[in-house]
Amino acid sequence: MRVGAFLLSAQFPGQGHGEALERTVSAAVAAERAGLDAVWLAEHHFVPYGVCPDAATLAALLLGRTRRIGVGTAVSVLSTRHPVALGEQAALLHLTSGGRFTLGVGRGGPWIDLAVFGGGLEAYEQGFPERLDLLLRWLRGARVGAAGPQFAFPEVAVVPRAAEPGRRGELAGWLGLEGTVIPRQRQDGAAPARSGPPVVVACTSPGGVRTAAERGLPMLLGMHSGDEDKREMLAAYRAAWRAAGRGEEQLARVEREHVAAGVAQVDDRAGAARASLLRAMPDFFAHGLGAHRTVDGRERTMRDPRAYTELLCDLHAVGTPRQCADRLLATAERTGIRRFALLAEGSGDTAATLHNLARLGAEVLPQLS
Repeated sequence: MRVGAFLLSAQFPGQGHGEALERTVSAAVAAERAGLDAVWLAEHHFVPYGVCPDAATLAALLLGRTRRIGVGTAVSVLSTRHPVALGEQAALLHLTSGGRFTLGVGRGGPWIDLAVFGGGLEAYEQGFPERLDLLLRWLRGARVGAAGPQFAFPEVAVVPRAAEPGRRGELAGWLGLEGTVIPRQRQDGAAPARSGPPVVVACTSPGGVRTAAERGLPMLLGMHSGDEDKREMLAAYRAAWRAAGRGEEQLARVEREHVAAGVAQVDDRAGAARASLLRAMPDFFAHGLGAHRTVDGRERTMRDPRAYTELLCDLHAVGTPRQCADRLLATAERTGIRRFALLAEGSGDTAATLHNLARLGAEVLPQLS
C-alpha cells in the first residue's frame, strides 16, 4: 500500500493566503520525513477552498525542497489550461526530478474560471477528451500538431521530450543531487519510465470513468466516495476497458495505480480525532466552497458543512492509529485500491498538521505492511 498526503492549500477562516501556502510547503517536507509515498497538490482559482492556482508550479517548488517523495497534481484543471503548456511543464518536472512527478488532470467545475481564462462552458461540458488526447500526444511524442475544434496548429517539435530516456547521472550532478535516494516507487531497481510522467484522471462521473478507461489511465477518486461508490466506479472502469478492447494483463497493472482521496486524522482517542475536524472543517467548507461562482449563473446546491464533515469522518481514517490502519485496510480489501491521498490538514493548524503527518507515518504506516 502507498499512502500519500493530499494538500489543498486550504485557507481556513482568519488565515492569510501566505499562511495557507506555507503550511502546504511545511507539510510536504514533513510528509517526506514521515515516510509517506507522495504529496498531491490541489489547484483552485478565486476561492479560499484552496489558494494554490497552479499545482504544477507548486510541485516544482516542492520537488526542489524534497529528495525522495513523489509529487503529484490533484488536479491540474484542463478546462482552463492549454494542454501543450501543461505538457511542457509536466515534461520539465519529470525530467528534472528523476521521475518523481505525477500529473493528475481533471475537467474541474462549471465555475467562473471558465470565463476568466477563456475556455468557456463548452470546454468543461464537451472539451475534456480532446484536451486530454492532445496532452497525452504531447507527453508521448516527438512532434505534435492539432486539427480539432478547440486546438488547431501545425506540427511542431516537442521540447523537452518527456518520453526521451533521461541522462540521470549528468542531470543529478548539475542539480547538486548526487547520492539522492531514488523514489520509493523505484526501489525495486527498475529504471525510470521512458514514456513520460504518469498521468491519472480525476473521475466523478460515468463519462469521466469511460474517458480514463478508454485511454488506459488510472483514476483518482474523490473524498466523498465511500467503498461501495468506489466499487461501482471500478466495475464501470473495467467494463469500459474491456469494451475498448484492452487486455487483462494491462488492466491488472493499471488498477494498481488507481488513487483514492480521503481524510486522515490520528489521535489517541477516536472522539478527539473527530472533534478536531468538527471544530475546523464545517466553517472551512462554508467559507471555501460557498465562495464558488458558476460561469453561467446556474443554481447550485451545497452540502451541509457539518453533515459533510461527519460523512468524511465516517468514511475515512479518523481515529486512533489502529482504527486509521483498519479503515485503510478495509477499503483496500473491499475495493482493491492500494494508493491513498489523505487530507491531513483538516484541523486548520500548521503545528497540528505536521504532528498528524508524523503520527500517520510512525504509527499508522507500519500497520499496513
